[in-house]
Amino acid sequence: MDLNSIREERKKWLTWKNIRPYQEAIASLPEFEYVTASFGDRVTINIDNLSTEDASQIEETARLMLPWRKGPFQINDLFIDSEWQSQIKYNLLEPYFDLKDKIVGDIGCNNGYYLFRMLTHQPKKLVGFDPSAIYYSQFQFIDHFIKSDIVYELLGVEHVELYEHKFDVLFCLGVLYHRSDPVGMLKSLFKGLNKGGELILDTFMIDGEEDICLTPRERYSKIPNIYFVPTVKALKNWCYRAGFEKVEVLETKKTDLNEQRKTDWINTQSLEDFLDPDNPNKTVEGYPAPKRVYIKAFKK
Repeated sequence: MDLNSIREERKKWLTWKNIRPYQEAIASLPEFEYVTASFGDRVTINIDNLSTEDASQIEETARLMLPWRKGPFQINDLFIDSEWQSQIKYNLLEPYFDLKDKIVGDIGCNNGYYLFRMLTHQPKKLVGFDPSAIYYSQFQFIDHFIKSDIVYELLGVEHVELYEHKFDVLFCLGVLYHRSDPVGMLKSLFKGLNKGGELILDTFMIDGEEDICLTPRERYSKIPNIYFVPTVKALKNWCYRAGFEKVEVLETKKTDLNEQRKTDWINTQSLEDFLDPDNPNKTVEGYPAPKRVYIKAFKK
């Protein structure tokens, strides 16, 4: 598999008629001389002496790219209130990782919110993988102001093991349940790590002491491409089969309406629409409501 050929092919995605307006809007943004950024719960950008006209153009560009799933972001007075309050997941995980001087990858990085937050840890290199032209455009928009050295690849998890270099730490948050071969995906991540590398992963889970998983017939929480929802024990077994030596459970957490909700920055349904209105402990299909397990897996 030739990654450069794939890259060249996927650059063409940015010329699609539904994506081209995003690219044109980003290209027309002015350059600003005095910009500072901070990376707390909100990725915050401050532009000195921002004119009303430029502020309006920035907001128009941001709203053009709805829906904003991950965030939040703040650009001067403009607050991009994303569907997910991603700081909740990031702050949960942050005590468990050390990225200083390490080569770090984020698989399924969306618009780069977590990557921007990781800049404060002074990694040697940050690489995001996500085969979505919309999320890539959102990243470009935010990075137009920050001008980071983050590398964003329009590639998927299947390309990680073929990448030009391996990683010390890989994040894979909210991806595993979208894959019909979870062990195969974990093997790709394992192969993409350096010796002694770490994988930080979260996925949907079901409660139980057995090594089993839920296999939705059609949809889970209205999502069509959810294939397997394991118990923690089953997830550990998948990791061991993929080659990982040790697996630590960091946290388990039920997704609530504070973490995922409708805002003015999405134009679709959200968690409240995915749950049984008479029993929020169930999805509309009757399955257990979304709950996540966060793990760290180690390569010897």
